Amino acid sequence: MENETKINSSEKIVNFVQKNKNIILINFILIISVLVGISYFNYYQNSKNEKISEKFVQAGIYLSLNKQEESKKIYKEVISSKNKFYSILALNNIIDNDLEQNNEEVLELFDIVENIKIENEQKNLIKLKKALYLIKISRDNEGKKLLDEIISDDSIWKEAASAISKF
Repeated sequence: MENETKINSSEKIVNFVQKNKNIILINFILIISVLVGISYFNYYQNSKNEKISEKFVQAGIYLSLNKQEESKKIYKEVISSKNKFYSILALNNIIDNDLEQNNEEVLELFDIVENIKIENEQKNLIKLKKALYLIKISRDNEGKKLLDEIISDDSIWKEAASAISKF
């Protein structure tokens, strides 16, 4: 009795596979294609990140050699890449080292970085830095408006924004 059940089960499986071999083959090819696509996408992202990190390091080397123009150009390329990590660092280096003298250009770089898909707290930190920059260039009203946004957002940067807005 058990043998008959096993034979029936195996026959059912064989019959099912024979009847649906085209569908099974298509699904198998589809699964393989998706896996290859995901692997290629990961490879592409890693390669892109490596190139951006190399550019960032190169800009830092130029900066240490007092080649500010070359460094600024590369940092701007890094910011334009909209990399979640290196774009923010590149903007910080441009501001900290006064590489860009045109205030409007710096504000455009802030806008690029603000439009990167990052966590809300990172965006608030960028807003805080932008507010400080706006206050530095005597655009106090715009800076205080950003500080108020951070405070009303109940961010972890709320205390810092409150302390700055009191000045």
